[in-house]
Amino acid sequence: MKLMMHRLILMSGTLALLVSGSGLLAQDYDLTGAQKITELKGTIDIINNKLLASGQLYNGAVGYATVGRVIIDDSLNDGLISDAQYVAYNIALDKVVGHDYATAADAKQLFTQEHTAAMNQLTLAVDFLIDATSVLAMATSLSDIAADADTKPEQAALQGMLLTDEYTIQATEVAAYNDAVNNIEKYAQQAGAFMAAANNTELTTSIDTYTAANNLVAGQYTAITYTQSVDEFVITWDANGTGWSGYLTADMKDATAIYGANTYMQQNGSPIKDM
Repeated sequence: MKLMMHRLILMSGTLALLVSGSGLLAQDYDLTGAQKITELKGTIDIINNKLLASGQLYNGAVGYATVGRVIIDDSLNDGLISDAQYVAYNIALDKVVGHDYATAADAKQLFTQEHTAAMNQLTLAVDFLIDATSVLAMATSLSDIAADADTKPEQAALQGMLLTDEYTIQATEVAAYNDAVNNIEKYAQQAGAFMAAANNTELTTSIDTYTAANNLVAGQYTAITYTQSVDEFVITWDANGTGWSGYLTADMKDATAIYGANTYMQQNGSPIKDM
């Protein structure tokens, strides 16, 4: 029999533990809509400072050129926008564009919005994994060359390739790859849980009953988390957090099932619930 539990959690410490232990990236997924806008503003301000610097630098450089002074190499570098700064801007932009700023009227809409946000994060995680995989694939491509390296010239050529960064695996590359895999697990888990919750009428009815009884608007929550290990959603409004447990046990999938889902999708294309 499915065990479903609804409990009140005081904000004094229990909720903080649940949030910190949920496995989410605090600097990423857990950001509120306002925090995402603040993050975007920060990246815009950095680029704007570059524009201001370049204006001052080019004016001074033109002045020196006019009177016969020679500016040194890289002296205008302060006006350059780095790749990292541009990437940070784009990531922050995607977070704001992908966020649903509408206020959910009920629990189903609340979970649907959270599913959309988690899917956006999952898309980014997949992109990072593709990039990280392509880097490591250069090194693993040596497997076939190593298998055929049965002459001295071939072995020497293999040895030479192993002396280059391109064909060797670096610790930072492994870390980036593992981070991407872990992020896909996190966001796929969250997105799946939010979609399952949106379609679970027992759960959404319980939440709607609670918000109505307490004169709350579902979409005006301050935080929401899902912890798979205890199958619990925690939603907070103002000072108190409320937990709903045991609703998604029938929706859990392990690694064997995930492999099977991959096979089904390779053969049939679009995923279905019962694949």
